[in-house]
Amino acid sequence: MSGLPGAGTSPSLGEASDLKFPLGAKFREPLTEARFQRLFGDAEQAPELLAEPRSSRLCRRWRRLASACSGPGAWRLLRARLPPLRWLPHYRWRAWLLGDAVAGVTVGIVHVPQGMAFALLTSVPPVFGLYTSFFPVLIYTLLGTGRHLSTGTFAVLSLMTGSAVERLVPEPLGGNLSGIEREQLDAQRVGSAAALAFGSGALMLGMFALQLGVLSTFLSEPVVKALTSGAALHVLVSQLPSLLGLPLPRQIGCFSLFKTLAAVLTALPRSSPAELTISALSLALLVPVKELNVRFRDKLPTPIPGEIVMVLLASVLCFTSSLDTRYNVQIVGLLPGGFPQPHLPDLAELPRILADSLPIALVTFAVSASLASIYADKYSYTIDSNQELLAHGISNLISSLFSCFPNSATLATTSLLVDAGGNTQLAGLFSCIVVLSVLLWLGPFFYYLPKAVLACINISSMRQMFFQMQELPQLWRISRMDFAVWMVTWVAVVILSVDLGLAVGVVFSMMTVVCRTQRVQCLALGLAEGTELYRPLEESHKLLKVPGLCILRYPTPLYFGTRGQFRRILEWHLGLGEGRKETPKLDGPPDAVAEPVRVVVLDCSGITFADAAGAREVVQLARRCRDAGIHLLLAQCNGESLSAGDTDPGRTLGQSDPRAAVCECPGRSCSCPGETGEGAVGMGDPGGAGVEQVT
Repeated sequence: MSGLPGAGTSPSLGEASDLKFPLGAKFREPLTEARFQRLFGDAEQAPELLAEPRSSRLCRRWRRLASACSGPGAWRLLRARLPPLRWLPHYRWRAWLLGDAVAGVTVGIVHVPQGMAFALLTSVPPVFGLYTSFFPVLIYTLLGTGRHLSTGTFAVLSLMTGSAVERLVPEPLGGNLSGIEREQLDAQRVGSAAALAFGSGALMLGMFALQLGVLSTFLSEPVVKALTSGAALHVLVSQLPSLLGLPLPRQIGCFSLFKTLAAVLTALPRSSPAELTISALSLALLVPVKELNVRFRDKLPTPIPGEIVMVLLASVLCFTSSLDTRYNVQIVGLLPGGFPQPHLPDLAELPRILADSLPIALVTFAVSASLASIYADKYSYTIDSNQELLAHGISNLISSLFSCFPNSATLATTSLLVDAGGNTQLAGLFSCIVVLSVLLWLGPFFYYLPKAVLACINISSMRQMFFQMQELPQLWRISRMDFAVWMVTWVAVVILSVDLGLAVGVVFSMMTVVCRTQRVQCLALGLAEGTELYRPLEESHKLLKVPGLCILRYPTPLYFGTRGQFRRILEWHLGLGEGRKETPKLDGPPDAVAEPVRVVVLDCSGITFADAAGAREVVQLARRCRDAGIHLLLAQCNGESLSAGDTDPGRTLGQSDPRAAVCECPGRSCSCPGETGEGAVGMGDPGGAGVEQVT
């Protein structure tokens, strides 16, 4: 270390310094880049490598771009954007085809009733749920990287879309609409739902263009699970009017859950006994079948299709008993055959639905990416988060042309596909065949299906989301901070709405990260006896503390949020100002009878970045150390951010220039202003800047 009080240069091996180093300690000369080249490499070639002409770098970049535009480069790009070109040539037809076929047909059978049920959540006619169970599945099969992912209608997205549709196209106050008026209202709502799918797809494509797949990390696992669990409660309450046969308007906005409960309790005497009986019998069949599928998933060759059995039984019962005419039971009605004509959604709606499209896009990507990652880790393959953005973006964008509402990966059908033996995306094609057959030929068989049965299917499909609350005790034991994130997100979703709850959860999760950076402990280091290794003083009693020397490690970024904590901790350790009185106990009390600190070494290896405020804080600390006769040394300065800040050329070195205080060249010949030798920056005596960077 150079520039110690009373010494102009660093003490070499065998020389004594003014500090009393303990006997038996072993020291080595710092291994700088120049010394490394002198000992192990050709020092003459190093400057040539470092001084590569800019023209050479530009030529090399141009060659990379040209190679990407060549035939092999175009083929690599095509294989990256069309995953079947990678996995289909290696497909194990004998081993995987039967499993994919059985799993695809099983999931397709479930898609039919669930698609119609989730369409009611979206406030559109049931047939549009079948469209959303066909086109997105087909597109994801061609573009997705999740081999075990099942896409289609998702209850949480349907609930969010339905709330937006009800706000954009509210039902008239009278409620008694003629057939033509009802068709016009449904057409407007279908257009708004398709516009939401178009907007969310466009946003995801924009995120893909900016390579923002990393944004999925901001939606942590507690936030996603709390969001889906809270939304499941919203789904349950929103289906109560259909279960009881009460024609109540849908509540939207904040506190909608409590408004719906109040409306249901008020109108409970007017409930329909016939629909209440149908709902009770449907739940009595669906819930046990779900439980059997979960408990005996390893023993059953394929899960029991309880939903499709319930749909067929209820349709036959309603047809034979004429429940729709005798007891005014609401039925699905005619499902038009074929597909709708493709057309662009009303682009004039896009400015109105932009605020709703953003949370839908985020939830779509977060749920899909997390599900794909779970099964990719389980079956040892990788997914591309940016390619997932492209797949779901194009899926929502193209399917909106066919009047589909927003879609994503689904929890229930993904688990069902895996349990049924699905292996690759090819299972999605078999699922599409089942839905296609319903759209083309089997639609009339669902004419007499009671809507109460679809409400029961909605509720029973939430089983997996409700049981996520069983993980809370384990989460409390593992991380109470994550437990707090889970609870805050869940309460916000339940009390406010799904959109606002998601925003509250993300903001609170980010706040916990910021708070954690402000609760770190600055460690004082000591020399392990007989070595040159430094360890925290609290870890062992066999550590030696050099008299007059204080070595500190600050393991967190130094930015505007932590600069105050950084100042207080350093003041306490060094006895500057009133710092020792403000902080009663940080890292063990300093020895009152020890020799006063004359040199402090700050280990900056844990400071991953520093902003301008943090850099100025280091400069101010250097001034105070200089005034107190303490020499400040910085070690392991990382990154350019440590040398960023106010660099007014009018100021002289050692006054206010952070570059004089912090060096960005650890372990090599310094190129910063004020170079004084290998790996050192500073004036060399306490009268100067008082700061050096040591190796």
